[in-house]
Amino acid sequence: MKICFPVNVNEGLNSQVHGHFGSAKGFLIFDPEANAFEEHHNPDRQHLHGACQPFSALGGREVDAVVVGRIGSGALTGLTRAGLKVYQAGGQTVAENIESFKEGILNEITADKVCGGHGHGYGCEHGHSH
Repeated sequence: MKICFPVNVNEGLNSQVHGHFGSAKGFLIFDPEANAFEEHHNPDRQHLHGACQPFSALGGREVDAVVVGRIGSGALTGLTRAGLKVYQAGGQTVAENIESFKEGILNEITADKVCGGHGHGYGCEHGHSH
């Protein structure tokens, strides 16, 4: 299983999970079986609000789950339709969230918990302006 974490700065296990999937500078993809990370730059970071292309952002990397602070409905729908699970980050760092994931205590994000836009919705914090 591979778990994707959106981040702005790669500090390995100490990386802070970014507040929003689509505007993260990149992703750390963690493989618990190999205990290894892969870093990937987000080429879709400057998308228009509501137009996030999650698989373009991931650059074709195969993952099984995403752990994120917030996510928009389009990205959530795209990921879940492809069979990925999307979880609400329960801690600040990747390490804290890996532990919570292993313990099964992260909450899955559902359509009623997505980002509603700039200054609206479920506590969304976008890192880009329009």
